[in-house]
Amino acid sequence: MPLPELDAESRRQALERAAEARKIRAELKAQLKSGEIGFTEVLRRAEDDEIVAKTKVSAILEALPKVGKVRARKLMERLDISPSRRVRGLGANQREKLLREFETDAAAGT
Repeated sequence: MPLPELDAESRRQALERAAEARKIRAELKAQLKSGEIGFTEVLRRAEDDEIVAKTKVSAILEALPKVGKVRARKLMERLDISPSRRVRGLGANQREKLLREFETDAAAGT
C-alpha cells in the first residue's frame, strides 16, 4: 500500500514535527549521558510524552553512562527484549528487570 501523497503544507508540517521529535530525543539522550536523569525518569516521561514513548529502548540504553551499543544489545538479549522495542511497548516484567539492572548502577554511583 503506497503512502498517501501530501500537499506542500502538510509535508512542511510533517517535516517540522519530525525535526522537533529528533531534537527532543537528542536532548533526552544528552540528559541521560550526563547523568542528569536516569532510566526511571525516562519511563515516567514516557507515560505522558508521545515522543519519549516512541523512542527505541536500545537508543535509551545506549545513551546511559557506561552502556554502549554492545552492552545494550547483550542486556536486551539477556532480558529477552526485541531490538525494535519502543519504550511504550515494554512489558511490566521487562520494565522491572531493566529498573533492577540500573538500580544497582545508580546505587554504586552515589
